[in-house]
Amino acid sequence: MLRLVTFQVRGNESWNAPRIGALTNQGREVVDLSTTSGIYDMKSWIEKHPEGSDEVIEGLIANKENRRSIDSVILKAPIQVPEKIICVGLNYYDHAKESNMEVPKEPLLFPKYPNTIIGHKENIAYPEESQELDYEAELVIVIGKEGRRIKEEKALDHIFGYTCGNDVSARDWQLKRGGGQWMMGKSWDTFAPLGPSLVTRVTNPQNLNIKCILNGETVQDSNTKHMIFSIPRIISHISTAMTLKPGDVIFTGTPPGVGMARKPQLFMKKGDVVKVVIDEVGELENTVA
Repeated sequence: MLRLVTFQVRGNESWNAPRIGALTNQGREVVDLSTTSGIYDMKSWIEKHPEGSDEVIEGLIANKENRRSIDSVILKAPIQVPEKIICVGLNYYDHAKESNMEVPKEPLLFPKYPNTIIGHKENIAYPEESQELDYEAELVIVIGKEGRRIKEEKALDHIFGYTCGNDVSARDWQLKRGGGQWMMGKSWDTFAPLGPSLVTRVTNPQNLNIKCILNGETVQDSNTKHMIFSIPRIISHISTAMTLKPGDVIFTGTPPGVGMARKPQLFMKKGDVVKVVIDEVGELENTVA
């Protein structure tokens, strides 16, 4: 298992384009993959290595060259500008129940867009036009190998890696205004934090503990085994309609405990710190500002 990152060199953000790297030395160092490969974005790296690049990267790590201290870099979202960001709604039984919505018979899909993406420790912009800013901890998958009409039994072969995501939502815009528009409620700038790294393998993506922690309090606590539609089912379903391409991002749904369903309701406000924690994948932290 490798942890790939997109980063900028601290102090040079104004001119230094993002680079890609791999974490090593227990996360204390970043191996600069861009210097050796000439590739400066994760999507292009995945396009070159759609079925994985662990052996290539392990060789570069073994050379012990082009390393930087983690304190000398700023981590950005692992994927910056994917062609597609596809999200699955109501994909945990208890979340559908707490939302007072029917359990879907097929995956319920909606889009986000690249304007929503931010990285680890970047700020979620609080929209003045909303009073119901909510969190949603999610396991996010990133496609490696291109495919259309992918069979469920082959679906995991099309995954390049996994990361943490927060499907930030303006509930008043999603469910009340204009008859309820999920796209408008989900696609504000900064509403898709991702990171901190892209993990190339996990033991079992359908058995990962997932939590959301808001200001130190655990508000979501579940496991991906409780998904209604498995990851292979999601990939197969989406690829029925569209070709999945390297770098495409899929949010796989959130477990129960979202703010709108709590009594009393719990919405995020400026100054709040929200974390998404997923076993084997990582810990994503953002502040609402």
